[in-house]
Amino acid sequence: MTGEEIRQDTRTVEQIVDGMSLFDDDLMSMVFDGNIEATELLLKIILKKDDIQVVSVVGQRELQSPVVGGRDIRLDILAKDSTGKQYNVEVQQKPEGAHIRRARFNSSMMDSRMLKAGQEFSELQDSYMVFITRTDIFKRGIPIYTINRHFEETNELFDDGSHIIYVNGAYKGDDAIGNLLHDFGCKEAKDMYYPELAKGVKHFKEEGGRKRMCEAVEKYAKDYAEEYAKGYAKEYAENARLNSLLESIRNLMANMKLGAEQAMNVLEIKEQDREILYKRL
Repeated sequence: MTGEEIRQDTRTVEQIVDGMSLFDDDLMSMVFDGNIEATELLLKIILKKDDIQVVSVVGQRELQSPVVGGRDIRLDILAKDSTGKQYNVEVQQKPEGAHIRRARFNSSMMDSRMLKAGQEFSELQDSYMVFITRTDIFKRGIPIYTINRHFEETNELFDDGSHIIYVNGAYKGDDAIGNLLHDFGCKEAKDMYYPELAKGVKHFKEEGGRKRMCEAVEKYAKDYAEEYAKGYAKEYAENARLNSLLESIRNLMANMKLGAEQAMNVLEIKEQDREILYKRL
């Protein structure tokens, strides 16, 4: 890479960091990682509870599936309060990232790690799965959507301790949640209402933490490029394999006067490949 290319690459990373807000999970995770004060503020406003005392919070926490070959998840922030309740907070730019069944999956992954061998199920603590979405994905125009289980016949609460909350990032109200979401959309700390959030954003965008933020963006870009290249190579290899089979089928059909199905039987081609090859013949 030439000196000019390095400078251009550096400028691109700097521009990306300049354009980031708390709706970007890399910045959000860094700002909240270990930040008790900011996490308490966030949860108190969203859950409307002034007595939350956060005792731990980590950003970018990976939870591995207990099932071999199962899907792992990476949480934007995972917090725990003084009573043992756990909170997973995710920011999502696109609606598909906050699919309602993802909320169910994340909740189950959190719950599965709360009890140790020998503990009673009654000891399972409450869990809160919070999605802060850039847009109003449910299109009801309200700032917060709270989902709890209930008895359908009586509409009474089924208090199993599992809670799912969606926060509408498009909400513009002149209240605490409106101010919070305003701050999430700010690109500069000076424009924010809450000093608990502004301090972290200023650190990672303007002060000593900016280098770390730039390195995270650069690493993400390289990882994405590598994954894309792997995917492209895999797709290229698969197409080459299918084209080779296709050529063999055509040769058998031409030289031995076989039908397509007969040729595939001779070559012992698998059923899933046959569907694709029939379309290409």
